[in-house]
Amino acid sequence: MSLISANDLAKSYGAQDVFRGVSVAVPHQARIALVGPNGVGKTTLLRLLSGEETPDRGLVQRARNLRIAYLPQEARPSELTAANDEADLWAIGLSAFEGLRRQEVELARLEAEMADPRRTPEALARYGPLQEAFERAGGYLYPTRIRQVMSGLGFGRDDLRRPFGQLSGGERTRAYLARLILADPDLLILDEPTNHLDLSAVEWLEGWLRDWPGAALIVSHDRYFLDRTVDTVWDLASQGVEAYRGGYTAYAAQRADRMRLQAAVYQAQQQKVEREQEYIRRNIAGQNTRQAKGRRKRLDRMLREEAVERPEAEQTVRIRFGGTDRSGDQVLLTQELVIGYRDSSAPLFRVPDLILSRGECAALIGPNGAGKTTFLRTLLGEVEPFEGEVRLGASLQVGYFAQAHEGLVAERTVLDELLTTAPAMKPAEARSFLARFLFGGDAVAKTVGTLSGGERGRLALAKLVLEGANFLLLDEPTTHLDIPSQEVLQEALAAFPGTILLVSHDRYLVNALASQVWVIEPEAQELGVFRGGYAEFEEARDRARAAREAEQAVLKRVRPAAPRRRSGEDQRRADDVERRITVLEAALVEVEAEIVRAGAHVDRVRELGTRYAMLHAELEEKLAEWMSENSGAKSA
Repeated sequence: MSLISANDLAKSYGAQDVFRGVSVAVPHQARIALVGPNGVGKTTLLRLLSGEETPDRGLVQRARNLRIAYLPQEARPSELTAANDEADLWAIGLSAFEGLRRQEVELARLEAEMADPRRTPEALARYGPLQEAFERAGGYLYPTRIRQVMSGLGFGRDDLRRPFGQLSGGERTRAYLARLILADPDLLILDEPTNHLDLSAVEWLEGWLRDWPGAALIVSHDRYFLDRTVDTVWDLASQGVEAYRGGYTAYAAQRADRMRLQAAVYQAQQQKVEREQEYIRRNIAGQNTRQAKGRRKRLDRMLREEAVERPEAEQTVRIRFGGTDRSGDQVLLTQELVIGYRDSSAPLFRVPDLILSRGECAALIGPNGAGKTTFLRTLLGEVEPFEGEVRLGASLQVGYFAQAHEGLVAERTVLDELLTTAPAMKPAEARSFLARFLFGGDAVAKTVGTLSGGERGRLALAKLVLEGANFLLLDEPTTHLDIPSQEVLQEALAAFPGTILLVSHDRYLVNALASQVWVIEPEAQELGVFRGGYAEFEEARDRARAAREAEQAVLKRVRPAAPRRRSGEDQRRADDVERRITVLEAALVEVEAEIVRAGAHVDRVRELGTRYAMLHAELEEKLAEWMSENSGAKSA
């Protein structure tokens, strides 16, 4: 039986029909992406399936005792059971383990009772089964799990004691996601889970989802994330849902094939209809009137019962960067450059001497707040370098796409804002141009301040296209764009004949375009340069990470040797302790690695946690023995 099945769902808000005829099922351990253009009703469908809303028509059935965890795009404080301004992140994590914590309190109470000889037998009889159940449910591991999940989602150790009232909106959403993960539901429904995560947190979530045994239904504009986490894609349209097997890339290829086939079948049927109608017109009143009438009946029946619907033309942006003047061969050079603000006590990061050549695309990545936008503004001359020099090449026309669209004026209309970039353009021509960016009809008269994030992004792209730049500085250009618009922008940038410096969390876009990857490393306060594409960068980074972990595992087992002032039986006993400590440390390293690999497999983690506790206790005992003997040898 499926966890959730829905049949013939329809939903409207007032006079607006969102969708109709939606029938879906979520199997056990499913990994499903829900995609479709903005406004098609993806969030609405999630809310219907989770029980947050009810359909106007149709039925949603859920498995008995199904535990659903739903992450909205923006978590509200009321959705965190432990959330008030005084509660901290640690309390939010603890709230996922209320049952275990009640058992923990009861175990402590029974332990106190066992200290009274008169009550020991009864308390012991109750303590044993409860302690076994507590251990089986992960009672000794839940503090470690809280730290692991919070760390994975980008919270540091110091953050765990931050009051909820001090968290930003994005941090609150991350906190809510952490609590949902810790609650270990049967079905996790996630609406744009990567919106507030940096790259390392997204990669952690990808790994967690791959290992987790529950089911997940995900809405996300992050195509790379979907490729790494899902095996089924639901494509939502106003008339229903079509399902595709595989991740996002497989879905895109299958969908293109399906649309081509549908168009071919429709065209073939239209040609057949035209031939039949022509025959009927020529013969209905002539010698072959009987044949014409028969063919008209068959044609009417075919159109009534077998007609293929005309494929709907997708409403997507149409982006094409026109011809640009050729720049010099060297577009960007830096010398001893340091990024930061001169009125600050310390810089953000140092930059090795860079050379970006004409036709290349460099992708700049790094954690939130690392200084990516400051780097772009330094290249533009809006921020002076902390130290060093930036040189731009000859014959450059620079186009800048700002992440927050600061260049747009809220009081202007869409049409007026576009005409500031191309004042010679006639209004009718400007309206036609804006229609390519989905600003049709009265939409051109909307003021910029009333636009959604996606609309502001499309307007900024329209202005960028008109600038005729040959060097594009793009700061998160796909933010707020739906997937069809992301695909169009990616194709346009791939065909762009100039040079691109791209700041983006969109790994799919980076992987498709980048010829160099520049990585800001805040801890080292340096910019690392990788000459190659993003896939090669990931492979090199993973190899380096594995090598570091192996080195750390070796170093963890190294300790100063004890002075050799013993002889006979004492020395043999000391050697045995040394050897046992080495064995125990190696075993702990291996168990730690196995716990990481076990991920969300609760039974396996519980088993490994018990073994870790036993090994750790013995190691503590052996280290204490070693220290005691070592101090004794020194004093001797």
